[in-house]
Amino acid sequence: MIRGGALAAAGLLSVGLSTGVAANGAAEPDVAMLSFADLEGWEEDDHGAALDAFRETCRDLRDQDWQVLCALSAETRDARAFFEAFFLPVQIGTEEEGLFTGYYEPQIVGRTRPQGRYTAPVYRLPEDPPSDPWPTRRQIEEDGILSGQDLEIAWVDPVDLFFLQIQGSGRIRMPGGTVIRLGYAGANGQPYDSIGQELVARGEYDTHQVSAAVIRSWINRNPDAGRELMWHNRSYVFFRVVNEVPADRGPLGAMNRSLTPLRSLAVDPAHVPLGAPVWIEAQGTVPMNRLMVAQDTGSAIKGAQRGDIFFGTGSGAGSRAGRVRDSGRIVTLLPIQRAWDMMPVQLATADG
Repeated sequence: MIRGGALAAAGLLSVGLSTGVAANGAAEPDVAMLSFADLEGWEEDDHGAALDAFRETCRDLRDQDWQVLCALSAETRDARAFFEAFFLPVQIGTEEEGLFTGYYEPQIVGRTRPQGRYTAPVYRLPEDPPSDPWPTRRQIEEDGILSGQDLEIAWVDPVDLFFLQIQGSGRIRMPGGTVIRLGYAGANGQPYDSIGQELVARGEYDTHQVSAAVIRSWINRNPDAGRELMWHNRSYVFFRVVNEVPADRGPLGAMNRSLTPLRSLAVDPAHVPLGAPVWIEAQGTVPMNRLMVAQDTGSAIKGAQRGDIFFGTGSGAGSRAGRVRDSGRIVTLLPIQRAWDMMPVQLATADG
C-alpha cells in the first residue's frame, strides 16, 4: 500500500467529508443502517483508545458537523457514551466482501553515499516531472534519469527501498546513530501492481502462502529475477524528511497527523470519510473487533469494504502486519443526520 501524505491531504479531506459514498463517479454502493448492538464485541472494546485516535485528526476536519463533534469529544469523559450518542453505524457496501491487510513503519539502515549493498537512492519529489507520463520504476532505476539532481536523501538496500515505498513512510538509521524519518511526498502516477499477485500468477506460490517475508525471501534468493519482479510494479514513491515528528509518535498518514498502532485504518476515501470512526470485524486466526479511525489511504485500498490496519513501527510490527489477510466487514460511524441522509428515501420515510 502506498500511503497518502501532506501533498494529498488537502484534496482528500474535502472529498472524504461529503457523505462517504462514491466521490469518483462510480455507482454508489448499497448501505445499511445498523445499531451498536449489531457490532460484535462493541461493549468490550477500549473506546477511550479509539477516542484518543479520533481526537488526533478531528480538529483538522473542515465540515461543521465534524467540528462540533470534535469539540464535544474534548469534553467527554465517557468515550463509549460519546460514540453512541452522536453517531450511527452504517455499513457501506453491504454486497462487497470485506478484506483486511496490515502495514507498518519500517526501520532500515542507510548511508550518505553508495556503499556496499546500499546502492539505491531514496529520492525527494522532483519539482518538475522528468516527462509526461512519468517514467516507470524500471526507467527510474535502470536508466538513472533522476541522478545528478541532488534529490538523494540517503542510500539504502534496493529491496529495503522497495518495501519502504510500499509502506509509504519509514525511518533510516544512519552511521553514528542518526535517524532520518521519512514521509510520503508523492509518486510517479504509474499503476501499482502487486508483485505478490505476480508470483501467484507465475505459479511460484498459492495466494494463502504470500506474505511480505515470503516475497522478500524469494527476491533475495533470486537477485536478477527479483530485480525484474520489483520492476513489475511500475509505481515509484518519493519521500520527504519529517524529522519534526517526535520519535515516540507514529508516522504521518494521509491527514498529515501521526497514526496510532491498531487504531488507525487506511481506507478508500471515495467511500469512507477520512477522519471518521470505523468499526472493524476482521475474522483472522485471532479475530479483531475494535473501533478504529479512518486516517490513511493506499493505492491498493479500493472499495468500501477494504481496510489496511496500521500495526506500528519496526520489524515486530512488520511481521504481524505481513501475516494479515482477513475477511470481515467495516462499519462506518457517521454523524446522525449524515447517516440518515445516506439512507434510501423509502427507508428514511417508512412508517412516518
